[in-house]
Amino acid sequence: MTDKGLTSAPLSPPGDPARAARRDLKVYLPWITTPALCLLLVAAWWAYIDVSGISAFILPTPESVWHAWIGLLQSKRAWIDTVMTIYATLLGFLWAMAAGVGLGVLIARVRWLEQTLNPFIVASQVLPKVALVPLFVVWFGFGVTSKVLIAATLAFFPILTNTVLGVKSIDRRHGDVMVSLNATRWQVFRKLELPSSLPYIISGMEVGIVLALIGAIVGEYVGGDLGLGHLLVARMNAFETDGLFAVMIHMTILGSLFYFAISLLRRALIPWHESAPRGTRNV
Repeated sequence: MTDKGLTSAPLSPPGDPARAARRDLKVYLPWITTPALCLLLVAAWWAYIDVSGISAFILPTPESVWHAWIGLLQSKRAWIDTVMTIYATLLGFLWAMAAGVGLGVLIARVRWLEQTLNPFIVASQVLPKVALVPLFVVWFGFGVTSKVLIAATLAFFPILTNTVLGVKSIDRRHGDVMVSLNATRWQVFRKLELPSSLPYIISGMEVGIVLALIGAIVGEYVGGDLGLGHLLVARMNAFETDGLFAVMIHMTILGSLFYFAISLLRRALIPWHESAPRGTRNV
């Protein structure tokens, strides 16, 4: 029974065109606002150069950076460097995935193992990973092996910690129900533990792939004659500031593509989860 003194707005029917239009606007609005913000930042960059009169050696114009990036895309050597960075990043990331997920599941399920390894995990988290780069170069040389290991080291810990958190977050009552239905240990893992922990693991992968790229580039920056890190140093030594910006833009695009690939993996593996894109979520 409704009080006469209170008024309520009528609810929109499920097929209401206005409601559908608002939902579509929320989905497609970022495709407008994000490019608009990028254009605004470029305009502010250009305006600052015009107003301040800063030297092009310190801050090049967006136009010169654009031409430098186009020249980078037309360079065969730049693409060789890009392929080498991609190789070191992906190989290191795969090693980090295998070690992080495997050890994370064990730590989450074996209490004494977690208590034993936790001090070492905390100590390794506190240690700046970049400090290991010169040591890896000394141990494994200037080849691709040191870059792969640096990438794997940086990507390992977010994957490990998210895997542990994902396995621990599973409601144990669900496991008890499956056990009461005579489910095997493998069935419990495949039907319950793995799907429930996947959102956490993929979140760790999103962070890990970016850190793996950073690790590979830093390794190339310190030692080696191939890769985008080496290309960045070469542009710096040649005092080509516009080339430095072009290489950084190239790195940013590459990292964004890696991150987007993991996002597609989230869409494919866990479309039912709240973190999946709204258009793919099973309701």
